[in-house]
Amino acid sequence: MKIGARNLITDVQGLYVGNASDEALKSGATVLVGDKPFTAAVSVMGGAPGTRETDMLAPDKLVSEIDALVLSGGSAFGLAAADGVMDGLREKGRGFQVADATIPLVSSAILFDLLNGGNKNWSRNPYAGLGRAALQNADAEFALGSVGAGVGALTGTLKGGLGSASVVLDSGHTVGALVAVNAFGAVAAETGHFWAAPWEVAGEYGGFGPAPMGDPLARPVSFKMQGFSEKGNTTIAIVATDAVLDKAQATRMATASQDGMARAIIPSHTPVDGDLIFAAATNAVPLNDAVQDTLMIGHAASLCLARAIARGVYAACATPGDILPCWTDRHG
Repeated sequence: MKIGARNLITDVQGLYVGNASDEALKSGATVLVGDKPFTAAVSVMGGAPGTRETDMLAPDKLVSEIDALVLSGGSAFGLAAADGVMDGLREKGRGFQVADATIPLVSSAILFDLLNGGNKNWSRNPYAGLGRAALQNADAEFALGSVGAGVGALTGTLKGGLGSASVVLDSGHTVGALVAVNAFGAVAAETGHFWAAPWEVAGEYGGFGPAPMGDPLARPVSFKMQGFSEKGNTTIAIVATDAVLDKAQATRMATASQDGMARAIIPSHTPVDGDLIFAAATNAVPLNDAVQDTLMIGHAASLCLARAIARGVYAACATPGDILPCWTDRHG
C-alpha cells in the first residue's frame, strides 16, 4: 500500500467533494459526486441514524447506481440538503431516466449538531441551500477540519471535523474515505494521542504515536449520558474505490469499514450515535481476484476511515462560540 497523491477520497479518479458551511449556524453540508453515476451501498451500526434514500442501496433493489451522496449537519432538518443537490443535478441533466422524467438519485445521512453553540433560530430551513452550494463547490481538492458537514461537529471531548484519507493498493485499486466526525465517544486519549495512531501515515495527524503504555492519562475518557443531551452525536462517512464492484460487494466494503470507526473512536456504534458508512465504487478498474481484491479493498477502506477520523479532528480549528476546544488548542 502507498498513500494517494492528495491523501483525499478524490484520489479515486472521477469523484469530487464539495463543502458548504454557515459559520453562524455552526453547521454545513458535504457532497460527494462523480463524473457519472456510481455503485453505492450502506452499512448502519449506530443506534440513532438519520437517513434519506438508503433503502434503494440494498443489493436486491432495482437501482444499481446513484448520482451523489450527501453528509449534513442539522439532524432531521439536514436531510433537506439532498433537495438542493437534487435541484442542482437536475439542472445539469443528471439522473435516472423514466420516460421524459429525469430523477437525480441522491442518498444522504445527517449528524446532530443542533446544540453546538450556533444560531439555529432560522425562519426557513437553510439546508437545501447548503446542499446546492456544496454541489457547486465540488472539486478534487477540498479542505479538512471545520468545514462542510464537520463545521460544527463535536466529539465527546474535543471539536470534531471533516476528515479524509486515501491509499493505493498493490493491485492498482485506489481506496479513500471521507468522514464527518461528531461522535459521542473520544477520538483521542486524555494525553491527546489519537486512538488511530497505529495506522498513521507520514505524520498526517501530528506523528505523536500511540498513547504511552501504563500512562494513567492515556486511559479512555469517562462518558456520561448527559453528554448526549448537551451536544448530540453521530459519525457519518463515505468509503470509495475505483474497483468494479456490484452492490453486494460494495455493501461488504461498507461493512468492513466499520472496523475503522471502532479503531478510531472509543466508544463507537453506541445507542445514541447514528454511525453510518456509505460505500461508492466508480467501476473503472476490474478486479483481478474477486475474493482477494475485495478483502483488501475492505481492509484498506477501514484503515483509511480510521486515519480520516483522526485527520478530521486534528484539522479542526477554533471559532467564536465553540463549546469544546479543538485538538490543536489543547494538545498542539
